[in-house]
This record gives sequence, structure tokens and C-alpha cells, in this order.
Amino acid sequence: MALLLKRIFENYFWLMNDLSDPRTADLPLMSSPLPVVIVLFLYCKFVFDWGPNYMKNRPPFDLKYVMILYNTVQVLVNSYVVYICWTAWSVVDTQCTPVDYSNSYWGLKFLKITYLYFLLKMADLLDTVFFVLRKKNTHISFLHTYHHFGMVVLGWIAVKFIGGGHCYFVGLANCIVHSILYAYYLLTAYDSKYGRLVWLKKFITQTQLIQFGFILFMFTRLLFLQDCGFPKIVSLFLIPQNLFIIALFGDFYIRSYVLPQKKKEKKEISPEEKQE
Repeated sequence: MALLLKRIFENYFWLMNDLSDPRTADLPLMSSPLPVVIVLFLYCKFVFDWGPNYMKNRPPFDLKYVMILYNTVQVLVNSYVVYICWTAWSVVDTQCTPVDYSNSYWGLKFLKITYLYFLLKMADLLDTVFFVLRKKNTHISFLHTYHHFGMVVLGWIAVKFIGGGHCYFVGLANCIVHSILYAYYLLTAYDSKYGRLVWLKKFITQTQLIQFGFILFMFTRLLFLQDCGFPKIVSLFLIPQNLFIIALFGDFYIRSYVLPQKKKEKKEISPEEKQE
């Protein structure tokens, strides 16, 4: 047992001290995984235990103006990340972009993009907190919580070990989609009628599926390149992860938009058409 613990600690310090990006040592939340582990533990505890119990015999909170402010900030920050990604487009290679671990202008800029993206994923956890406080319990699905939880973990790993490089394309695609998503949330917070626009919700889900397909394509290509300096182990992890997410979002899309449309079409068929 003592030998096992020794090996665990040796591997942990090897990861944190030798394998990690030394430029992240002084960044908030990045010195060790403990702060993020605590945040995610509190997130799960609140979403599945403390929050529902607290709200059980209480009316939902009216968070209209909080939601308007929150979604406005999300739109602005996600759009800002898209902008700084766009300014870096000239120095990336769509086939393979290795991580620049230097303190050069572009090396630090890509690290900044990755770190800001991670902070956005931390902020995204508030989506679920607001669902709990507004008693929108049907929105707290496995897909929702798994995706939010997982993106925080992946974001932290990206900053700590691969701050930039080909991960640039994940941040660019995801922030484009989230700029649209939070703009939609902003509209629904302002006026609930926008939440009843099925075509708009369908479009947003389609953009999310396109995003995951794009990321899957970009990282699958890396496996077939011989001279790419970006670690292929990232692709080996992200490919099954994205396939799983595509399956979850695809199932949601079919149940929410395809099957209801088919049922609607069947109801609209007249008796004469049925006989024909």
C-alpha cells in the first residue's frame, strides 16, 4: 500500500512539475487541480442536493435582470474570444498547429486565449445554478450536467498542459456557438416569447452539432499526420469524447425536433389521403 501511494504521488508531481506548462504556475486556479475539484464538487452538491432541497417548498426566484446581465456578459466575452482568435488566424495551420511554450508574443497570446476559454467554462456552471433557483428542473439533464462538468475539466487540462496549439480550433468553434447561444438566452430572458420559437431552438442545436463535427474532423486529421508537433494523445481522447457528445446531442435533436415533426405530419394527413 505504501509503495502504491508513493507511485501515485511520484506520478502526480511528475505531471504537475515536469509535464505541465510552467507559464501557468501563477495563474489563478492553475497551481493544482484542487480548486477546480472543490468547485465541481460544490457544483454537483448544489445541483443535485442542496439546491433542490432548498427550493423544494419555495417559489422559483425571479432572476430576469440577473439573467439579462449574465447573458449579456457571456455574449460579450465569448465574442471577444472569437475576436482574438480571429486576430491569430494568420499564424495557425489548419492541418496542425503545435503548442508554442515560449514567452513570445504569440505563445503567450495563445495561452491567454486558452485560459480565458477555461474561465468561460467555469462561468458556464452558473447556467445550472440558475436552472435550480428558477425551478427549471427539466432542463437539468444528464447531457447538460455532463457537458458543463466535462468542459471545465477539459479546459483546465488544456491550460495546464497544452495552452494553445490545435486546441485553438476548439475555443474558436465553441465560442462562436456560445455567442449565438447566449444571445438566444438573452432574448428569452428579455421576453419569454422567444423561447417558444422552435425553429430558433432547432437552429441552435444544429450549430452545436456542426461544432462537434468540426472539432471531430480537425482532431481526426492529426492522427494521419507524421510530422505534427501536437500530441496525438489529445486526439485519442477528444475523438471518443466528441462522438459521445454528438450521440447525446443527436438523441436530443431527434427527440425534440424530428419525432415531434413526424407526429405533427401524421396528424395533418386527412382521411382521404390515408385511403389513397
